[in-house]
Amino acid sequence: MNDTVLHDLAALDGALYAAVASTDTPTLDAGLRRLSEAADHSKINLSIAAALTLLPGRSRRAGLAGAAAVALASASANLLGKQLVRRPRPDREAARVVTGRQVPMPTSASFPSGHTAAAFALATAVGSSLPAAAAPLGLLACAVGYSRVHTGVHYPADVVAGALLGTACATLTLALQNRVVAAHGRGHRMGHSSLGP
Repeated sequence: MNDTVLHDLAALDGALYAAVASTDTPTLDAGLRRLSEAADHSKINLSIAAALTLLPGRSRRAGLAGAAAVALASASANLLGKQLVRRPRPDREAARVVTGRQVPMPTSASFPSGHTAAAFALATAVGSSLPAAAAPLGLLACAVGYSRVHTGVHYPADVVAGALLGTACATLTLALQNRVVAAHGRGHRMGHSSLGP
C-alpha cells in the first residue's frame, strides 16, 4: 500500500471523526459517555462472562471462553498493537467535540481500540456457543466501539481494527478450547477402556 493510499485513508478517517464530532446529539451524549466509561478495564465484558460461568453446561463453557478471549484481546491491543503502531490520540479540542460527551482522554496510543477489541472478543466467543446471545452482545460491542468515537478518544479506524482484533482473538480462543475439550474427551475414553476386562 503506497503512501498516497495511506494518506487518503487517513484523511477519510479524520473526516469521519470530525463528522461525528460536529453532529449535535444531546439525547445520546450522556448514555454513550456512560457506556464508554462502563467499558473501562473490560468491566462490562468480564461481568457478563463471570455471570455465565455461574450457570451450568454450555453457558459456563461460553463464559470461560468469553473471559479468555477478552483477556487475550485486551493484551493484544494494549501490549502489542498500541506499542507497534503508536498512533496519537485525536485532537478532541480542534475537532470541537462537545464537552458533555467527553470521557477522560487515555494516555495510551490510539490504535487499535482496546475497548472495542474486548467487546467483540466477548460477543464472538460467547455468541458462538450461545447463539441467542450473539445479536445482543454484537449490538453491545458495536455500541461500545461507536461510543469511543463519539466521546472523542478514538478515530473510526481504531475501532474497526479493534473489532477485527477482538474477533480474531475469540476465534483463536475457541479453537484452543475445542482442542482442550477434544483432548480431555479422548483421555476420558482411554481411561475407561483401560478399566475394561
